[in-house]
Amino acid sequence: MLNEYEIKKQICDIGKRIYDRNMVAANDGNISVKLNDNEFLCTPTGVSKGFMTPEYICKVDAKGNVIQANKGFRPSSEIKMHMRVYEKRPDVGAVVHAHPTFATSFAIAGIPLTQPIMPEAVIALGCVPIAEYGTPSTNEIPDNVEKYLPYYDAVLLESHGALTWSTDLLAAYLKMESVEFYAELLYKAKMLGGPKEFDKATIEKLYEVRRKMGLPGKHPADLCQNKGGDNCHNCGSCGHSAPTTPAAQGASSDLVAEITKKVLEQLGK
Repeated sequence: MLNEYEIKKQICDIGKRIYDRNMVAANDGNISVKLNDNEFLCTPTGVSKGFMTPEYICKVDAKGNVIQANKGFRPSSEIKMHMRVYEKRPDVGAVVHAHPTFATSFAIAGIPLTQPIMPEAVIALGCVPIAEYGTPSTNEIPDNVEKYLPYYDAVLLESHGALTWSTDLLAAYLKMESVEFYAELLYKAKMLGGPKEFDKATIEKLYEVRRKMGLPGKHPADLCQNKGGDNCHNCGSCGHSAPTTPAAQGASSDLVAEITKKVLEQLGK
């Protein structure tokens, strides 16, 4: 088990990774790690995540109040968002917030990452809904994120970025990588005319693989809470039909036109 100083070094390493991978710019983004039920380490506000050293890292309590911080450093202004995740998800050990370019583009466009297009995303990531917009550093963001916490392990933040969480810091960071990779593939597939989505039978097989692997988290493989909403893909345990792509819409229109033509021909006889 890592000691506190080693965790601080790991936070700095992950900060450099998200900076080097163009997931944040300037002083954007924030990271936190749970030490115990009332002690958390977090990145400070107003510093680049690519140039941190262990003395930058702050310690806060479950309310976000400062327990320890070196002179000139204050906890991230988004600490409320992190604390809400820990409060509602006792299984979570770390939270990562970043602005990866493809995922954030989807968040800005108001498009959730919900199309089942590759096995890894279906098994390990699942749906990534969009939490409604909130003013940064206020309770609006944690309030809007809260309803997604029991059912998902990542969300897009409308017009803002992405938020991921998991059992430990490396897992939370890797989930951010997965969100961005999925978003990039989905974007590029749309540029090629639209992705080919898995059918329900295929998704059920992939979810069974996940269950057998015993992966941690609140993946929506067994339960989807967004029935009737816009943030759900065509998973086997959900009542939704598959999202209609432009290509599918075109095929449907052609089919309707063909049927209409045949009906008119019959009526004319």
